[in-house]
Amino acid sequence: MQNTDICIGGVPEHFNLPWHLAIEKNLFKAAGIGLQWQDYPGGTGAMAKDLHDKKLDMALLLTEGAVTDIIRGGNHKIAGLFVNSPLVWGIHVHKESPFKQVKELEGKTFAISRYGSGSHLMAFVNAQQQGWRPHKLQFELVGNLEGAREAMANGQADGFMWEKFMTKPLVDNGEWRRIGECPTPWPCFVAVVREDIAESRGEEIRQLLDIVRTSAQQLQQSPEAATLIADRYQLQKEDAALWLRNVRWATDNTIETDMLRKVVDTLYQLDLIDRKAAPEELCNSLCRLIP
Repeated sequence: MQNTDICIGGVPEHFNLPWHLAIEKNLFKAAGIGLQWQDYPGGTGAMAKDLHDKKLDMALLLTEGAVTDIIRGGNHKIAGLFVNSPLVWGIHVHKESPFKQVKELEGKTFAISRYGSGSHLMAFVNAQQQGWRPHKLQFELVGNLEGAREAMANGQADGFMWEKFMTKPLVDNGEWRRIGECPTPWPCFVAVVREDIAESRGEEIRQLLDIVRTSAQQLQQSPEAATLIADRYQLQKEDAALWLRNVRWATDNTIETDMLRKVVDTLYQLDLIDRKAAPEELCNSLCRLIP
């Protein structure tokens, strides 16, 4: 086994708490796996760039962002699902915004963390669901949640889409209003691995995914989980409990081919990718595709 650590990135959100708990309990070290975790407030787009630059070996990406980047030539592929439930995106406006309904945001400017990020891609999915013309969307690049707060406050952006529980403190304190929701039409997070790492360290990747999935199951079964999540992510305990009841972490490396085809078809219809890719092209040998 190589001595170098596996460098993995993920958003600083409650979805990734099983990783932090496993690290704190030294579960990876006990299995002989060196691991370095890196938080990415900038989300999927920032992680895709660092995978390309070989600053990351592995990352937890939004499914639609991972598929888009792979088809556009990314140097990584899907090793398996990480979160098997949809992500519910809140659609937000500033407290002083004149807009009261999602339909009023047609043709307005959405803040996005990066081009190719979830906040960018889901703006198109939302536009499709609303019956808007996606090519008329306008964007303000803000980097992360703090950048979105600034852009919304000074009027550079009219709307912003982000995971609804992570933004709920801003809604609760009156800074933003949530005027709608947009769930992903597919499981929300996948684990991706650079192709060279999957080839050279595949067994370690399998092991660490097994470890974190066990960590996720233990968290979900813990009577203290809602309190822990609330404390770590500055949420109300009842919100943490509600989120926990609805989230489902993946328990193995299987992925349904129809799900991947649905992601590809949607992205293609929205002109976010210029070709369709088969599920086999999107996944590496660590992943088991099922009908």
